[in-house]
Amino acid sequence: MLNVARLKVLKEVAYRGSFSAAADALSYSQSAISQQIATLEAETGMMLLERHPRGVTLTAAGQTLVGHAEGILARLDAAEASLSAIAGLRGGRLRMASFPTAGATLMPLAIATFRASYPDVELTLAEGEPEQIVPRLRAGELDLALLFEFAGETPLQEDMTRVELLADPMYLALPREHPLAGKAELRLEDLAEEAWVQTSRSSPCARHVVRSCHAAGFEPSVTFESDDYQTVQGLVAAGVGVALIPELALSVLRDDILIRALSPAPPVRQVIAALPAGARLVPAAPAMLGILEAAAARLKPRA
Repeated sequence: MLNVARLKVLKEVAYRGSFSAAADALSYSQSAISQQIATLEAETGMMLLERHPRGVTLTAAGQTLVGHAEGILARLDAAEASLSAIAGLRGGRLRMASFPTAGATLMPLAIATFRASYPDVELTLAEGEPEQIVPRLRAGELDLALLFEFAGETPLQEDMTRVELLADPMYLALPREHPLAGKAELRLEDLAEEAWVQTSRSSPCARHVVRSCHAAGFEPSVTFESDDYQTVQGLVAAGVGVALIPELALSVLRDDILIRALSPAPPVRQVIAALPAGARLVPAAPAMLGILEAAAARLKPRA
């Protein structure tokens, strides 16, 4: 009979692409990971992994076994979740992920409240952008995720539950001595000749900034890119460009930049919670969702 623990090791090695990365994720030694895989290959009588100098890949047999393992592990997780429900959330776990700015503002409030009510539920939190988080949610590696989306562009799949939490407007960041700083009303069109600082061009925020500029009739001249909004603020303060920054990313604000709202309305990204639908929904997820909604309501007046 195949060993469930070894199936979990195989799944992690397949996801991480190497024994060392899987060992770090599972808090095992690399030799223990290697031994588990060797034992599993002996049990099946087949090679499951192809070893390469810089990692491993699945053989055809390995791909087949991982496919079955995902279903087996998901059903075991569901059994654990059901037991947690019977115990009234006195145990179990909730695996979460968030994009960075919500992870620094909204999620800490929710986690503190949840732990006060359900101290025996194990909480984990990973960080990433929506396009990185959604595949993990779909694969059953996460139970709840905080994401953002723009109008007409959502990262979610049809088999996921979507709950709107708050609107996160994007504000214009200028150097304090910028010639436009004293203008009573600023429109995006006023910035057509400016140099721009933004997140990496493949990111949803950067794509939306470009779309907004196109709608205003110009192509933004992007001079610098950074996915760290503190770096973006620093570049704006240095006078190398202007930027659109979401409100959640302004919880720590430099005193040498100016933040202005664009007229007639700023670009807005919607912060949402995403959960698996159906049997994969763990009992702790609805409880955390309610807490997140309350925490989001506390943040809304800041806009």
